[in-house]
Amino acid sequence: MSMITTFMQVYVFVLAGFVGFQVISRVPALLHTPLMSAANAITGISLVGSLVAAGSGRGLASNILGSIAVACATINVVGGFLITDRMLKMFQRPGAKK
Repeated sequence: MSMITTFMQVYVFVLAGFVGFQVISRVPALLHTPLMSAANAITGISLVGSLVAAGSGRGLASNILGSIAVACATINVVGGFLITDRMLKMFQRPGAKK
């Protein structure tokens, strides 16, 4: 794999991280609850994409960056579902059993 290809992979990875951070940080706090299920679905899609990148066999940089993406997306999916579960518990009646 050429040096330019490796550089482009790192460039896309850093750019995607920056854009993702900017998008998430600009969402107002009141919109986090309604957007949580959509965010979980999008993160699930990015998890599948990162698995493809990690297992593509296109070189060491692709495998490392793909593995990092898998770890980050997995943490995001699990955290999203935990937060969604906690929010749903807030709307249950005090005496209701699960």
